[in-house]
Amino acid sequence: MRVLEWTKALRESVEYIEKNILSDLSLEILAKQVYISPFYLQKAFNIMCGYTVWEYIRNRRLYLAGLDLIEKDDKVIDLAYRYGYETPESFSKAFKRFHGLSPMKLKKQPYKIKVFHPIEISISIKGGSQLDYTIEEMESFKVLAKGKRFSYESAFDQIPEYWKKWKEKLAVALKDDGSAGMCIGKYGISIDATNNHHEFDYYIGGDYQESYRDKTYEIIDIPALTWAKFYCIGPMPTSLQALNTRIFNEWLAENEDYQISCGYNIEVYHQGDIYDLNYKSEIWIPVKRQN
Repeated sequence: MRVLEWTKALRESVEYIEKNILSDLSLEILAKQVYISPFYLQKAFNIMCGYTVWEYIRNRRLYLAGLDLIEKDDKVIDLAYRYGYETPESFSKAFKRFHGLSPMKLKKQPYKIKVFHPIEISISIKGGSQLDYTIEEMESFKVLAKGKRFSYESAFDQIPEYWKKWKEKLAVALKDDGSAGMCIGKYGISIDATNNHHEFDYYIGGDYQESYRDKTYEIIDIPALTWAKFYCIGPMPTSLQALNTRIFNEWLAENEDYQISCGYNIEVYHQGDIYDLNYKSEIWIPVKRQN
């Protein structure tokens, strides 16, 4: 799917949200509407819009609830149920976090409402240099990894915390237990491997070695695929984040040969100081030729 199609799909997803803002919305429902997997819809939405799907829906609802409060003088309990909250208390807490003051205080100071209009999605092709990438067919390979299941809605906040949690343990493993050869921490692997489309599996891994017997690691089989491998030089995490954005905003617009083929995404971290200006990393995306 090229970025023209991504842009159209994201526009349609935003339009669907606006038309059904009071209905039961989910990532799975949106993905079905625009014919994209939940895995890559969430990823593209976050990269191109700056919010996860659920953050965007929540912010739009809370802004509209603020308008209803001011313009219609609605009761808090009515607003809570209208905008999908189970209790007035949970609504009031979310309302205060978003607007910075309680519903009652906003009623008295309506000029303090926090505005959150619908996102307008457009194509923006930028960048002063060509992306450095290759297209490579690879046989299946194995990775030793430790992983966890994440929800699409919270993953962008939780995965950095997951890395932080394992950082010291991984550093010890690299030094003390003979795992230096497989470089645990070399890969960050996202796999859309669940059936309910609300969650995906994320692994911190390294190269598989048959001789390594630590049963706390899982053996992950990555299937034979054609990969678009993008190469990055620069300090983490900003350089890799910028590359991720350019892949969706530029590369998919410029090529007419390939589309994303399935729900895998691999980040590759080379050894060295991750804050160095010359630090090397990669992003691998599975692709197939356009029909």
